[in-house]
Amino acid sequence: MRQADVEFTVRTDLALEEREKVQGSEIPGIRMREWEKEETGIRVTEVAVCDERGEKALGKPVGMYLTVEAASLAKKDDDYHREVSEELAGLLRGMLKEHGLETEKMGRPVRTLVVGLGNPEATPDALGPKVLEHLQATRHLELEYGTDFCRKHGYPVLSGITPGVMAQTGMETAEIVKGIVQETEPDAVIVVDALAARSAGRLGVTVQLSDTGIQPGSGVGNHRSGLTEETLGIPVFAIGIPMVVGAAAIVYDTVGAMTEVLREKIGCDVLEKDDEVMEAEDSDRDRNGEKKRKSREKKLEILRVEESYELVKELLKPDLGPMYVTPHDIDERVDFLSFTISEAIHEALFRTA
Repeated sequence: MRQADVEFTVRTDLALEEREKVQGSEIPGIRMREWEKEETGIRVTEVAVCDERGEKALGKPVGMYLTVEAASLAKKDDDYHREVSEELAGLLRGMLKEHGLETEKMGRPVRTLVVGLGNPEATPDALGPKVLEHLQATRHLELEYGTDFCRKHGYPVLSGITPGVMAQTGMETAEIVKGIVQETEPDAVIVVDALAARSAGRLGVTVQLSDTGIQPGSGVGNHRSGLTEETLGIPVFAIGIPMVVGAAAIVYDTVGAMTEVLREKIGCDVLEKDDEVMEAEDSDRDRNGEKKRKSREKKLEILRVEESYELVKELLKPDLGPMYVTPHDIDERVDFLSFTISEAIHEALFRTA
């Protein structure tokens, strides 16, 4: 693969955006449904990758991907968006049950390790570490007061770690987490990370929850060892919010919008003139409108998707290709969104304890 191809890949961590990119209402190996809560305005989309066909179509591992979209997340809320926390908690609780992680079934509190991925020194990447700052760890209570303490008080056995990034520690995140899992023996891992989106409109207002783990740094092209059930030996759930969007994606979407405007505003005028010429040259042409409609449809392909993408690559080359963009108020957003995620984790785990 050429360097240019790597630099101008329009990346996204969201399964929903990968699904939107694939044409066709029915895709083999993919199941999708969506619903909306009218009272809260929260929209939930479930994308299930069922088999290898779905993996190939979306480029995502087999598993469940739940996307919560809430426009209210764009604004600061004194209650830290409790309605979103409760919705996320319910979805996370459902995933835990599907994997048999219930106190009733296990006869003891669920032992969970929460991992806050990201660089706390880089604000758009600090979501994971910020969530860990608000986490109410309880594992030390079990160690100090005995194994029945958490069960009697309805607490989960909850621990957390912020492993940092490789440039800081000299170690892969997966190496650190594997060591902790082997030593503390949790039943499950919840990974929290900042994601990359394809659409700027989804920054900070979309939360993805999955049961497939996570590939640290994949959204911005930094491929690291994955944190998955295959690598850790226990279920791994991932919670993420997109905080950055590639410059290529922004320009790509702009070209798409421009194309639609050209089709609607310019294309129609040109086509009307072409139709007049065609009618003058061939008076016997069928005038029922069907042939003119087909001609319009062909000529309205002013900029195809591939042509748009090639134009984006030429415009961005060579300086803007690897650039990522984040909202101007990212520091404030990370602060209050980290509370929203931590409260969702508390709500899900303390209720299942």
